[in-house]
Amino acid sequence: MDLFEDALEQQLRSRGPLASRLRPTSLDEVLGQEHLLGPRGALRALVKARRLTSVIMWGPAGTGKTTIARLLAETVGASFESLSAVSAGVKDVREVAERARRRLGENGRPTVLLLDEVHRFSKSQQDALLPSVEDGTITLIGATTENPFFEVNGPLLSRSTLFRLEPLDAGALRTLLDRGLKAEGGTIDEDAAATIVDSVDGDGRALLTTLEVALAIAGEGRHVTLDAVERARTTRALTWGRDDHYDVISAFIKSIRGSDPDAGLHWLARMVVAGEDPRYIARRLIVLASEDIGMADPTALLVANAAAHAVEFVGLPEAQLNLAQAVVHLATAPKSNRTALGIWNAIEDVKSQPAGPVPPHLRDAHYKGAQKLGHGVDYRYPHDDPSGWVDQQYLPEHLAGKRYYEPTEHGREEAIGGLLKERRSRRT
Repeated sequence: MDLFEDALEQQLRSRGPLASRLRPTSLDEVLGQEHLLGPRGALRALVKARRLTSVIMWGPAGTGKTTIARLLAETVGASFESLSAVSAGVKDVREVAERARRRLGENGRPTVLLLDEVHRFSKSQQDALLPSVEDGTITLIGATTENPFFEVNGPLLSRSTLFRLEPLDAGALRTLLDRGLKAEGGTIDEDAAATIVDSVDGDGRALLTTLEVALAIAGEGRHVTLDAVERARTTRALTWGRDDHYDVISAFIKSIRGSDPDAGLHWLARMVVAGEDPRYIARRLIVLASEDIGMADPTALLVANAAAHAVEFVGLPEAQLNLAQAVVHLATAPKSNRTALGIWNAIEDVKSQPAGPVPPHLRDAHYKGAQKLGHGVDYRYPHDDPSGWVDQQYLPEHLAGKRYYEPTEHGREEAIGGLLKERRSRRT
């Protein structure tokens, strides 16, 4: 079987896609993962000590997960097996485990199993791996583009070391491009090279695929121009997993909170292009309007709510205009979280302190006999005062003088703060 695999590998290297033919043959040839494979990298240290343990490699497509897994197996002298969680089942896992036991017993050779798209395995399928991983029969290398903390079972995750692979930077991509040109005997204009590097989002496989098509378009001269690159490129599909969903919405909210309308529009565009539910975006804007702007601009909540209504009434693609308007309004509005802090602190007091009775003068006095109980007695009606305000205690006795809402000096809250200060001075 190993001889067959070697022969197949040679055939693929000679006639397969450029990305396959340029697959690194040693860890030193791997590009872009210095934090793992450099002189001080954690994976490099494990290999050097020949102490490879089960790992889960998490990162975007085209960053070398499969290649690194193969090279790790070769470097530590292990047999390499590969399964895809998309098509494999519990039966396949057990067959790999049986071959690994036989191989280990007959010649002492360990087995590395690459499980691609490990997040696609169900709980029962992941559980089937545990015994073989735990007793060392199999060294598992799980590869996934999704955040393993969301998708991988806790028991399996706890038995593995997590390594995150980063998108290839511009330098690594240019080195890879030069390797591809050398292998194919081609040349390229600088503007064409820059366009390829900028268009692949750190995906080395996508870069080599684009180069291969551009070289074919270039013809016998094998010289790639910008026109050839533009013709080779297809519409880019934006990856969007569960991890992207949470990370991008986080960046979206933080950009608006930080008063950056350009960044807010960028992250909004990312979500719209990726197909994020616009109602979810609108809901987050409504929350932000009260949490991060509040009374500094009371119209912010009205704008956010109007955008949410537009999403329901108009729908995409037109509603992206309404969402964009709301993003710009909220990003450029003065900011205050004092309303949010007020309710959070009040809730904390309610949970942690005795409730205390409602002051008698604030109790319901509309029914017969209430006055005999003292309910509503001495209550002062604010509208009877020319100023519309009277000095009166509204909090329970044990919280008298407690302040939950302290306005900032931003936007509308500056005037509110002045009004509250004046009334508090009158109370004093």
